[in-house]
Amino acid sequence: MRCPYCRHPDSRVVDSREADDGQLIRRRRSCTECSKRFTTVEEAVLAVVKRSGVTEPFSRTKIVTGVRKACQGRPVDEDSIALLAQKVEETVRAKGAAEIPSHDVGLAILGPLRDLDEVAYLRFASVYRSFESLSDFEREIETLRAAAVARLEGTAIAAVNAETRTK
Repeated sequence: MRCPYCRHPDSRVVDSREADDGQLIRRRRSCTECSKRFTTVEEAVLAVVKRSGVTEPFSRTKIVTGVRKACQGRPVDEDSIALLAQKVEETVRAKGAAEIPSHDVGLAILGPLRDLDEVAYLRFASVYRSFESLSDFEREIETLRAAAVARLEGTAIAAVNAETRTK
């Protein structure tokens, strides 16, 4: 690391600390030539590979923008959208790859969006999965209904089990 004061090409690390929940590393350095100290910040760059093959840095802002469009006119607040974007980024970064296909980012959005708002989910999925006919929507709605029934049945079974344990 080049010293910002004397431009000497060598420095030594005096201290390292994580910042931003482990997303950044702050390093305190000392120049071996002039002995002045300075701080550097390191961040792991996550790249998204688009369908065209173009690579660009991951952007949480793009996720927020896309989800906001899907949620337009729906009772979804900005905090929920920001939280969803954070979950998606955590999911994508947890894969541990330096590059991730844009398709995987879209898949990471679908699950949390379905939990947030089913109508917004359908809007996003219709564009993301390129729905071409009414039957595509009907099939996806049927999947949502089946998941809702399964959740209700699971809740009912859990309630019965809890009641049985208390007797």
